[in-house]
Amino acid sequence: MKTVQVKDVIFNEGSPKICVPLVGKTEAEIIDEVNFLSSVDFDLAEFRVDHYEFVEDFGKVQTLLKKIRGNYSKPLLFTFRTAKEGGVHEMSEDKYFALNKAAIESGCIDLVDVELFSTPEEINSLIKLAKEKNVKVVMSNHDFFKTPAKEEIVSRLVMMQEYDADITKIAVMPQSEEDVLTLLSATLEMKKVKGDRPCITMSMASLGVISRLSGELFGSCMTFAAARQISAPGQVSVKDARHILDVLKLS
Repeated sequence: MKTVQVKDVIFNEGSPKICVPLVGKTEAEIIDEVNFLSSVDFDLAEFRVDHYEFVEDFGKVQTLLKKIRGNYSKPLLFTFRTAKEGGVHEMSEDKYFALNKAAIESGCIDLVDVELFSTPEEINSLIKLAKEKNVKVVMSNHDFFKTPAKEEIVSRLVMMQEYDADITKIAVMPQSEEDVLTLLSATLEMKKVKGDRPCITMSMASLGVISRLSGELFGSCMTFAAARQISAPGQVSVKDARHILDVLKLS
């Protein structure tokens, strides 16, 4: 099983890494969130650019990334979450890929989120550019309505590996306790049988909170926790996440 290192953060080594979302709408709100992180115990941040009011202006996005970098030195994950997968802004696929390429070319990000169910040619082109610029690719899939069968979850994660994403990620919505077990079982199968690189999995909402905190045991290398505002249902606070991860540490 590979590890992936981004700056001082090594995914697939030790406890799951804690990622906090930046979800401000205005530049001032986003920079304020970044400044607030100086007092927070976390490993990396995710800039959820779909919340940003000028997300369609790629020049402003690049300028904002440079300003973020002026106050922030840890790994930065750049994510435009599409509306169909739970994001807050509708954007054409052409613009989606152009935005991600602009972010990579800014030289200000360390990881980029690429959604699995996009045009394969565009995915391959973006991954090629990311590798040229030493930006790691987190390939993702989100289902805010249900939890697919275990075999389907595993199949999607394996497909991400076949694209040669550096880290694979899936988030699903549970309707029952059994759904949470399905997600954890799929995660464990990736860890023990099908996976060859870091994997992030989570079952969302209150039913799925345990999946966000038991990653070291089952095989999820990262969890998302809220510094101020959550970006998905079921996120706990950074302080609680760190404490619980330390309690559940295997070594």
